[in-house]
Amino acid sequence: MCGIVGFTGNRQAAPILLDGLSKLEYRGYDSAGLAVRDGDAMAQVVKAKGRLSNLVEKTDNGNALKGTCGIGHTRWATHGAPSDINSHPHMNNAGTIAVVHNGIIENYIPLKKKMQDKGYQFVSETDTEVLAHLLDYYYKGNPLEAITKVLHRVEGSYALGIMFADQPDKIFAA
Repeated sequence: MCGIVGFTGNRQAAPILLDGLSKLEYRGYDSAGLAVRDGDAMAQVVKAKGRLSNLVEKTDNGNALKGTCGIGHTRWATHGAPSDINSHPHMNNAGTIAVVHNGIIENYIPLKKKMQDKGYQFVSETDTEVLAHLLDYYYKGNPLEAITKVLHRVEGSYALGIMFADQPDKIFAA
């Protein structure tokens, strides 16, 4: 079962996010990932297939990711095999929007086709990556407006954690 954690504050986010994800391990998952940002720099993303300990090792207990704002996710595969690439967070092509998602976007196939027709490149097999590209398409500087437009287009169930490059120290949730 998927899980989402987020943190923004004065302390380093990655160790706090890893601790939060560890509290969700009992729910079961097949991969985990973090997106952490430091001020105006966009998120550094690290993902790992398998146990959370793999992500802990990749990030040196979170010490390798500097920043005070971030989102983390544990994934139970529904679309796409368990892999580093299919793990969350997912980014738009420019790397300016990071998204974690619990749930299923039931109409992701037609949405993916529309986004591909508009030139968006997909790297994963997930329904979640569609959200990152839709957010990019609708984003004109107002996160709430873009999120609202995206949520009016998707069908299914969802819980989202979102970070935008030009919105430092903010996490948006839906």
